[in-house]
Amino acid sequence: MQLTTFTDYCLRSLIYLAGSSPKTATIKEIADYYKISQNHLAKVTHRLNQLEYVDSVRGRNGGIKINEKVYHLRLGELIINFEPNMTMVECFNSKTNQCKITEFCQLKRYLMEARQSFILTMNNHTFIELVKNMPMLSKMEKRNNSD
Repeated sequence: MQLTTFTDYCLRSLIYLAGSSPKTATIKEIADYYKISQNHLAKVTHRLNQLEYVDSVRGRNGGIKINEKVYHLRLGELIINFEPNMTMVECFNSKTNQCKITEFCQLKRYLMEARQSFILTMNNHTFIELVKNMPMLSKMEKRNNSD
């Protein structure tokens, strides 16, 4: 099972913002840290803002910061909100499915069971559990406190 790059960037952005909290971070700062495209990150940030997972701050010291509610969200819930379809194989998408064996193939059913198990496992953990002991966060905290 593989998450999309979009979901990966969403999660990494939230982790970065948790390390920057309570200060804001810019898209450029996050993109530079992870060495990823600012254009992709702008789309990610837009989605995080739509979901109210980040708060945008305008002005000279503007940027984005993590919304406190994210810390209490379950990881499976976060993933589903970033990737609601989790299309693993062609037959998951009924609009574009061209597979000739769909009507008698059991693969879709087994993959759906696996996907459900994955989400249930991820829902055993909250975002705060994910980030609370990350060494990266303490380094970022020191950097942010030196400003």
